[in-house]
Amino acid sequence: MFEGFTDERINVGQVDLRVRYADNGPAVLLIHGHPRTGATWHRVAPRLVEQGFTVVCPDMRGYGKSGKAEILPDHSQQSKRAVAGDLAHLMKALGHTTFAAVGHDRGCYVALRLALDHPEMVSRLIVMDGVPISEALARCDAKFAHDWYHWFFFAQPDKPERAINADPDAWYDSARPESMGSENYTELREAIHDPGTVRAMLEDYRAGLGVDREHEEADRRADRVIDCPTLLLWSTLDDMEDLYGDPLTIWQTWASDLRGRAIVSGHHIAEENPGDLTASLLEFLGTSD
Repeated sequence: MFEGFTDERINVGQVDLRVRYADNGPAVLLIHGHPRTGATWHRVAPRLVEQGFTVVCPDMRGYGKSGKAEILPDHSQQSKRAVAGDLAHLMKALGHTTFAAVGHDRGCYVALRLALDHPEMVSRLIVMDGVPISEALARCDAKFAHDWYHWFFFAQPDKPERAINADPDAWYDSARPESMGSENYTELREAIHDPGTVRAMLEDYRAGLGVDREHEEADRRADRVIDCPTLLLWSTLDDMEDLYGDPLTIWQTWASDLRGRAIVSGHHIAEENPGDLTASLLEFLGTSD
């Protein structure tokens, strides 16, 4: 994986981040979701580099081989604001004052927070397979509670750790080396077998139901929107359309310049359909403002 990329740890203040990057032009930050690491982009990142982009693939704080912050009573150490702050610091450390931010799953919430909290840095935003946390919770019904029960289970103290750590492979049983790639799969297994990483990943969800929701609701009250061009991508074989109909209608109130499309894939688009995903990213990143 990531042949020709630099792989190192960079201190961003509270934690060190494990990051892989390759320089070849305008910067693109790729932000993974749960329970993945930056390795989820291994089939996309080299293609972007080949097309003339600098690509940065970190493990978010708490995930993979990145540092774990001290847990706070309100879980704000794992808030999307804190994670976005890490990534803004990281990109500055790598010499990138502006960049495109791409976020998938939990990473899409971090990408959103980057665009809202650091608008001078994010030139383009791509969000994948998600709607803002506050919007999901506002629409929570019996179907959402049934299908996405883990949001609420993960927010409980201690018991989720005990359940996952008892048999991590059984809990994350959808992960397969043949679909992910063997090295990506090995990296995932290392992460989910580390109790410290498991706890930090759960803290992501605990922050989501509390401080992250509060931050988004404050954005709504202040009429804050994403000013940069924004692209929403979602997978046809996931449940975005079942839950929300056309997800563009939700994002329209958050972004002043929005476009989007579905991609034929399961949830992990970067692993399952990297060709169509890369083509969509290049089309969007290559257009002029």
